[in-house]
Amino acid sequence: MSVLIIVFLTAVIALFSGVFEQGKFARYIGILGLIVALYVSFLPECAFFEKYRHMYEYTANTALFTKISIVTTLLLFFLGGFAFSNHRSHQSELYALMLFALCGGIILFGFQNMVTLFLGIEILSIPLYVMAGANKTDLRSNEASIKYFLMGAFATGFLLFGIAFIYGSTGSFDLYTIQDFGVKNPKDVMFILGVLLILCALAFKVALAPFHMWSPDVYYGAPSLITAFMASVVKISGFFALFRLMTIGFGGVTEEWINVFGVFLIITLLLANVMGLAQTNAKRMLAYSSVSHAGYIGLVFFGMTSLSTYNLAFYLFAYALSTVGVFMCLIYVEKLKRETSFGAFKGLAKSEPLLATVAAISMLSMAGVPLTAGFMGKFALFSQAMNSTHGVFLVLVAVLGSAVSIAYYLRLIISMFFFKETTFKSSEKVTLTYNIVAVFVIASIIVLGVFPDLFARQFGL
Repeated sequence: MSVLIIVFLTAVIALFSGVFEQGKFARYIGILGLIVALYVSFLPECAFFEKYRHMYEYTANTALFTKISIVTTLLLFFLGGFAFSNHRSHQSELYALMLFALCGGIILFGFQNMVTLFLGIEILSIPLYVMAGANKTDLRSNEASIKYFLMGAFATGFLLFGIAFIYGSTGSFDLYTIQDFGVKNPKDVMFILGVLLILCALAFKVALAPFHMWSPDVYYGAPSLITAFMASVVKISGFFALFRLMTIGFGGVTEEWINVFGVFLIITLLLANVMGLAQTNAKRMLAYSSVSHAGYIGLVFFGMTSLSTYNLAFYLFAYALSTVGVFMCLIYVEKLKRETSFGAFKGLAKSEPLLATVAAISMLSMAGVPLTAGFMGKFALFSQAMNSTHGVFLVLVAVLGSAVSIAYYLRLIISMFFFKETTFKSSEKVTLTYNIVAVFVIASIIVLGVFPDLFARQFGL
C-alpha cells in the first residue's frame, strides 16, 4: 500500500501543477514519483498496513506485477514530451489521470475482497474514459470516449450483478471464504451464475472476444500514447485481476467455467487475427493485435502449474515492451503525417533507422519469432497449456493465429524498410529521449529472448 500511496500523491501533485500553469512539469513529477514507487516496491511492506490485509495483501506476486506496470508506465512517460506536445493546455490532467489509472491497477494486483476488486476496476476505468476523449476537436476521439464509457458501464453492471450473486450464495466478499464455498458447493446455481457474469465483465476489460467490440474503435480514436497505456498497463492489470480471481476465488469451481473460457479464447484467436489481416490502418491493426494477445495470454488458465504466475508475468512484460516499441514509432509518424495508414510509414527506415528497427523487432516479438522475448513468453504458455485436456486443440488454434499475425505485422515492416523513396524530411529528427527508450526496448526484447532467466533474477524471483 505504500507504493499505492506514493503513486496517488504523485498524481495529485501532477494534477495541481496545472493550477499554477506549470503543466509541462507534470511529466517530470510523474517520472520522479514512479522511480520512487519502483524503489519502494522492492522493499517489504510497511508493518502499519498489516491491519488492511483482509482487503489488500502485498504478496510477492503483487510486488512483481506492480514493478512491471510501473516500469511500463515510466517508459510511456518518457515518450510523453513528444506525444503530448499538442496537449499543452491540459498536459497535467493527462499525466495525473494515467497515474490515477495506475493506482487502480495496483489495487487489482493485491485485492483480497470483491469490494476491493470493484474499486480497483472503477479507479482503473474512469480515468480511461476521460483520456480516450482527450483530443476534444477530433470526432473519433469523442466517439472513442462515449463508446468506451457506455460499454464500460454495461460491463460494470455485469460485474456488480455477479458480485451480488456471489455474496447472496456465500454471505461474504472475501476471496478465501468464496473459495471454500466453491469447494463445498460446486453445483450451486446462483454461485455459478455469479461466476459466469463476473467472467464476462472481466473478459470485457481485457478485450476477449466476443466482448472486444469496443476495442478497435476506442484504440483508434484515443490519443496514441493513451492507446499504448491501455494496450499495456491496463491489459496487465486486467489479466492479473482475472487470474487472481479465477484461481483463488473461483478455483473450487474451475470445471464449471473453464470450458466457457476456452470458447472465448478460440473465438478471440481466430476472429482477431483474421480481422487484423483486413486492416489498412496501422493503429486499427494494432488494436486487433492487442485483442489476439488476450487470447494467447488466456492460455495461462490451462494446465496450470506452480510456474503459471511467472509465465503470465513474463508474457505480459514482453508484450508491454513490444507495445511501447511499436507505439513510439506510430506516435512519431502520426505526429508528422496526421495519419496512421500503412502508407504513412513508407521509407521510415531511411530517415529514422532506429525507430523503424524498434518497431520491427517489437512486432516480430509480438508474432513470436525466435530469439525475442515474445517467443519465450508464448513458448512457456503453449508448453503449459499442452498438459491440459483441451490444451492441445487450443495451442493448435493459437499457433495458427500466430502464423496469420506474421502476415499483418510484415505489411508494416515492408512499408518501413522496402520502399526506396522516403517522404520523411531529414530535419524532423526524434528526440534523444526517444532514442534512449528505443535502445532500451530493443535490448530488453532480445536479451529476454536469449536469457529469459534474467527476468526472474531482475524481479527478485
